[in-house]
Order: sequence, then structure tokens, then C-alpha cells
Amino acid sequence: MYRGARTLQATFLERYSENGHIVRTEAGVAYFRRPGKMRWEYQSPEKNLFLVDGKTAWFYVPRDHTVTRVPAKQSEDWRTPLALLAGEMKLSRICARVDLANGEKPQKDGDVVLSCLPKGSETKADQTAGNDALQAKRDTLIFEVAQETSELVRIVVRGSGGVDIEFQFKDWQFDPPVPDSFFRFEVPPGVAIVNGELPASNGGVNP
Repeated sequence: MYRGARTLQATFLERYSENGHIVRTEAGVAYFRRPGKMRWEYQSPEKNLFLVDGKTAWFYVPRDHTVTRVPAKQSEDWRTPLALLAGEMKLSRICARVDLANGEKPQKDGDVVLSCLPKGSETKADQTAGNDALQAKRDTLIFEVAQETSELVRIVVRGSGGVDIEFQFKDWQFDPPVPDSFFRFEVPPGVAIVNGELPASNGGVNP
């Protein structure tokens, strides 16, 4: 269903939890464009912008008059590899292995829930370990896909340190009328550029 669209748009809800307790909830609109570009417009509780232009990841905080930039390939923010899924949903691009997440309750009965071990998470030692031990040591991704429409419903980044980030998606639109410039970041006058990794408090669970 996604393959026929070059650009996707959806509303999202993001929850950041530590040891099972929700610490922060944010919401907004996300846009994805082939190949590997995306734009997350955070609208509540405050306006922020996270943008990947294909080469660079940008996080702009208008209130602080600063923008952080980092090469997309070096970013440890979990939204960055999600750009690889834009328009394709090929889990093999970011997952070393994919299994049915039988122990994960879907938001809607009948939805397909998959567990993904991210590429780069496996070592030779891991390959000889049992599945339970592997899951306890490494971050995992949980994907839920709607049975009726095959649309992405949610992604959960389950961190090995007890830090979870959940993205819920709805109201998908296919090929909304947005220009190419929508996926380029123009630094506003008076805004300071900071080179480095994105703040850990903004979705930076390490893969």
C-alpha cells in the first residue's frame, strides 16, 4: 500500500517512558518522502522540528533559538533509521531479524505485531546466546501493522536500560501536496547551529 506513494503524512503521538512510567508525551504531524527524508513537526506541548534531509538530521528548538545538526548516518536518534522505511516498510533494511511478537498485545485485535532486532545489535557472542538472553541485553523494535489496511499503527523502541519510546500513527495520507523544500532545513536568522549528537531526551535511545 505504501509503495505507490512517494510522500506520506500521518499524525503521531510519542510517549517516552522510564521503567514503565510515562515521563513525557508529545504530538504532532510527521511526513516521509522517498528516499530517506522525513519531517516531524511537534505541536504539543511545545513546537519543535526534527528533519532528515537524506544526509543530515536537524533538531530545531525555536524557544532556545538553537538547531542541532548531525550526519544522518552518525545519528543515534531512533527517528533517523525510521526514514529508511519511508514509503516501503522493508523491515530488512534496519532489522537483523524479525519475529512475531506473540507476547505483545496489539492496540486492535487482529493487528500484526512484529519484533525487530536492529542491525548492528548482534555480535558473535549474541549469536550463541538464547533468545531470552539476547532480548534482555539489546534494544528491540516493536512494529504493529493494521490487518485491514496494512498501515503502520505504532512503533515501540524498547531500550535495554528500561527506557522505552512509543510512536503511534494514524490518519495516514498518501502523496499530500508538499514541496521538496519541505524536507530541507533553512536556518532562521539569529539561530545558533550546534554540531553534535541530538539530545538524549528527544528520542535518543541508542541502537
